[in-house]
Amino acid sequence: MIRWLALIAAPLMLTSCLLVPAKFTSTLDIRADRTFTYTYVGEVLLPKTDKPGSEGSDDSPAEDDAAPTSDEAQLFRIAANTASKGKAATKSDKAVETFGDTSEEAGQFRRLATTLASEYGYRSVRYIGNRKLAIDYRITGKLDHAFVFPFNPDGEVFVPFLAIELRGKDRVRVKAPGFANDESTSGAMGGMGGLGGLPGGESKGSQLDGTFTITTNAEIVSQNQEDGAQSLPDGGRKLVWTVNPGTRDAPLAVLRVSPLP
Repeated sequence: MIRWLALIAAPLMLTSCLLVPAKFTSTLDIRADRTFTYTYVGEVLLPKTDKPGSEGSDDSPAEDDAAPTSDEAQLFRIAANTASKGKAATKSDKAVETFGDTSEEAGQFRRLATTLASEYGYRSVRYIGNRKLAIDYRITGKLDHAFVFPFNPDGEVFVPFLAIELRGKDRVRVKAPGFANDESTSGAMGGMGGLGGLPGGESKGSQLDGTFTITTNAEIVSQNQEDGAQSLPDGGRKLVWTVNPGTRDAPLAVLRVSPLP
């Protein structure tokens, strides 16, 4: 399962703890035969985090203020690795506007965008400034394994935008913790709950602005969209969640699909 998840979500193995949704449109289509297509088109935010020793301490050396956080250092290492493989920043990098970020950050984010764009599922990734990337992601597969986007097997904390788990032989449970701003619970993959605030005091959902849509021809066993499912011309059903900073309940649905052997 780990190998399969790594294949579909390898680009964010080291960075998913840094990425949170901003303005987006996301869709998930699940067929009764377990085939699925997931898309995410929109912005992701790379929020700043607190520097070690920067809070509640007057003894921190002044030079610490210039040091990157552990998460940022991890991000910069990824970009540096990309550069070392022949994708180093060019002189033109310094000439391009940084859109509110420092020159160093802008260069790192552009190289990260280049790295992600080369990975499977990413149709395009662009740096758009203000610590944001614009992502166009689409993947199709079959739900004989769990699916998580993004996935980070090594990070201590990460924010899964979407998680699909198998329940028994004939059901799948869909939850989208990243598409809610619930700071009252801490996340764990076992429960797939909300993950609370980001380091630095910034809420992970402070810039949420989007829609998440599930379409299916499978039986909807349960769901938490208060308006219920809409009928589609092909006989299928559709669930649509509008997501914003006031959204507290992560989109959730359980579907009955064809049984596994």
